[in-house]
This record gives sequence, C-alpha cells and structure tokens, in this order.
Amino acid sequence: MTITIERESDIPLPFSEQEVAEAVISETLDYEDCPYEVQVNIILTNNDEIQQINLEQRGVDAPTDVLSFPMIEYAYPSDFTVLEADGFDSFDPDTGELILGDIVISVDKVIEQAEKYNHDVKREYAFLIAHSMLHLFGYDHIEEDDRVEMEAKQKEILEKFKEAYSELYCCFERDMFAQGFIIATKIMIEVQNYKGDEI
Repeated sequence: MTITIERESDIPLPFSEQEVAEAVISETLDYEDCPYEVQVNIILTNNDEIQQINLEQRGVDAPTDVLSFPMIEYAYPSDFTVLEADGFDSFDPDTGELILGDIVISVDKVIEQAEKYNHDVKREYAFLIAHSMLHLFGYDHIEEDDRVEMEAKQKEILEKFKEAYSELYCCFERDMFAQGFIIATKIMIEVQNYKGDEI
C-alpha cells in the first residue's frame, strides 16, 4: 500500500497525518474486502484552494471539507470484478498496486468541524478519509438510502480503526491543551486570511 500526502496548507495537525491516513485506509480496504494493494494520493490544502477546486470540478463556489476523485468506474460500489476486464489500466505498472484516486482535504475545515461537532481533530481527519475512501470505492450519498448506508459504513470503519489502533486513535482530548491548539490554529488561519486580503 502506498499513501502519498502532499501538503499545500501551512496549518499543522497535532498527530502523524501519514500514520492515521494509512490506518484508516487499511481498515477501509479490509471492510470493503478489497483484494488488492492500493495507491491513494492525499492533498492537504486550505479553504481557498479547495473552494477553487470545488468550483472548477463541481460548479460550487464555496469551500468544502473533502473532495474525492476516484480512478475507477464501478458497476456498483466495491465491485472489483470490473478490474479483471481486459485492458483495464488502473494498476501501477511498476508496483502492481491499484490506483484508487485522489483525496483533497481542507485542513481549515478539519479544525472548524472538530470544534463545531465538539470532537477531537484526529477523529475529524480520520472521518473525512473514511468518507472519501468510500467515494473512491464507488459509493455516493445523493439519494437518502445511499446517504444512510454511507454513514453506517463510516461509523463502523471508525469503530474498527479505534479497536485496531487504540494507541494511534487515542483521542486528542478536549482539555485545556486541545482548546489551546484549536484557538491558536484559528488565529493562524485568521492571520493568513488577513495577509491574503492585504495582498
């Protein structure tokens, strides 16, 4: 499994982004019974950049928390039989890994939503990766039934992540230190936005 993280945001997160991403993706692969080693590219960006991508790709002129760009068109979610078709070329010729696609996450939104929903930043980051991985496997939430199914899967994947990686999951408790991190990060975001306005 190859997980590549590209950073476009200067906002730090208080944990190993690589370790959490690899753990959540591994649990998602197991949960969906993916029989292949995979490649996933994750881009950690900011609200301005993800808003531009959202506008270009979806026609929505607003920042969002996560965008998913799957490489595979499934007949139905997690239908890996399509990969056995002749001429299917989503495998890396050097490693043999299945190239699942790209995940773009706004670090600004990770911080904002952790505070909004009153949970830790690591949990929000893990949730967005699990959510996006399901999109890379062909799931969506346009219809209500599909939304309910995705939410149930996300919850189960995060529970399995907690059980399998208890030390890694160890919550970034909302104590004075955590509150201080969120406040400091919000100030950093505001300062960057202010400098951007000046430019």
